[in-house]
Amino acid sequence: MTTPYASAARGIRHVFIRNLELPAHIGVYRQEEGRTQQVRINVDLATDDMADAQDMLENVVDYHAVEKRIRAIIAEGHVRLAETLAERIAAACFEDARVRTVRVRVEKLEALTAAESVGIEIERTR
Repeated sequence: MTTPYASAARGIRHVFIRNLELPAHIGVYRQEEGRTQQVRINVDLATDDMADAQDMLENVVDYHAVEKRIRAIIAEGHVRLAETLAERIAAACFEDARVRTVRVRVEKLEALTAAESVGIEIERTR
């Protein structure tokens, strides 16, 4: 069951990125080395809520900045495990002190021919 992230009572807003598909160097098997394969990434962030952000980007967690961090992590090079990629993304999200909880899902779209995807989902709390 998915825990709702947004909560007025707890002062939390929900920032998310859905189905970000990127080519990545990922995998432990020989056939995965030296080539890219598509991954799908979903990120859910429970962040400090501000009832009036004054229509200013610096007053909220910027999903574009999160996407740039994800792209930079993938650009660093080959990662063997989807779990490792998910942990690195979660750690990068915590660079913004307003982030309380991070849920990251990493799916490999080409790992099994009979499956749409395989992957991992983690949740980390500050």
